[in-house]
Amino acid sequence: MFGYINANRSQLSSEDKRIYQSFYCGLCRQLGKVAGFKGQMLLNFDLCFLAILLQSLYEPEINQEDFRCMIHPAKKKHGFSSEAIEYAAAMDIILSYHSLLDNYADDGSKLSGMAAHSLKKDYDKIKDLYPRQTLAVEKYIKKLSIAEKNRETNIDVVSSYTGEMLGELFNWKQDSWGQTLHCMGYYMGKFIYIIDAYDDIKKDEKRGSYNPLIFLKKESPKEFECFVKINLTSLMAECAKSFERLPIVENVDILRNIIYSGVWTRYEYLQLKGKKKDTTCKEK
Repeated sequence: MFGYINANRSQLSSEDKRIYQSFYCGLCRQLGKVAGFKGQMLLNFDLCFLAILLQSLYEPEINQEDFRCMIHPAKKKHGFSSEAIEYAAAMDIILSYHSLLDNYADDGSKLSGMAAHSLKKDYDKIKDLYPRQTLAVEKYIKKLSIAEKNRETNIDVVSSYTGEMLGELFNWKQDSWGQTLHCMGYYMGKFIYIIDAYDDIKKDEKRGSYNPLIFLKKESPKEFECFVKINLTSLMAECAKSFERLPIVENVDILRNIIYSGVWTRYEYLQLKGKKKDTTCKEK
């Protein structure tokens, strides 16, 4: 489901590209410290965004580490380390663990099942450190499972489960900024669910898999594309409103790049891909 909250690197300055990459490499390195190489395989753009957001808001002490990367050993890499990055890595493992279990339950993927089993000890340690966040993810999985079994057709209801869960994860310290962070995570979570469902709709139609957008598409085929675009736009607008209430100065250009541009790169790709297919069909 996750991986949509990415930066539009073509619109970042050279310095901001370097900073973004240092957060990304720092998150990867922290995942390795917590769970070894298997943890690094869980590296996620969405949690990189969370690391930058929380680092920029709370400004905990941050350090830069130079190291050799196993995947890119020829050149030294630079990665940040901080309490915010540690938190983002922990949330990455929580989400990835449940995502792997979900894949195993849905598709019978033995690889996902083995990967989840290998993360269990790391997950349990994080659960002890962050019981509130872990419980939020576990409740989310249960609600989503019930919705899928009942074939819930209301996309607003189902996407709100992702929103509530991500809102809890964004609310790191439950302090004066907690409500604003929760609100930001809520709308971003709904956005992620809907764009993921939109991304998967053709595949799910072929397989007969659950996807609440399929019901909407059948009911209103002419208005479907417009509905998706309007909903995604309104959700990110609300997310942006919450973001702009936060007193963030450092890395603000990177964060705005992601919120106002980067989140749309996958949607724009899907639109372009669809137009190419339509053109090919007409030519044939």
